[in-house]
Amino acid sequence: MGSGRLKFIVGGIFILAAVVYLIFASMNENAEFFMTVDELQARSQEVVGRNLRISGAVVGSTIQYDPQTLALSFEIANVPGDNAEIEAQGGLAAVLHAAVVDPARTRITVVYYGARPDLLRDEAQAVVTGHLGEDGVFYADEILLKCPTKYEQAVPDQAEGN
Repeated sequence: MGSGRLKFIVGGIFILAAVVYLIFASMNENAEFFMTVDELQARSQEVVGRNLRISGAVVGSTIQYDPQTLALSFEIANVPGDNAEIEAQGGLAAVLHAAVVDPARTRITVVYYGARPDLLRDEAQAVVTGHLGEDGVFYADEILLKCPTKYEQAVPDQAEGN
């Protein structure tokens, strides 16, 4: 009876170890790193091909869309990743505007295949999920956009902090 119980305990330990291994392996493969454009440029060699999420300001003059192939490309300029810093610089709309008009800001080209998002316009905040290619282009799987001026006009009291 003791040997059957020992087999049960050893088998249970192996199953538990396998489950723990699968959980950790899955977490590392699917992990996304959230970065600013500056951080991405600084660490570009070590993050090529990894799942990433980056945020920046859409540079409207760089938007190119081909409705035949559904190929979309645009540049995003670096904006701070810290909300306190954004507020200190005058709020999101001011930070996005400053990023787009400053040619010295770090920028990265984003390529996406799919329908053109309605909110894709100059000075919109883009949060893109995808991976950095060896060519230095960010290949997006998902694009989330926020246009602060649209929301400021809709709810001016909230935008002004009242």
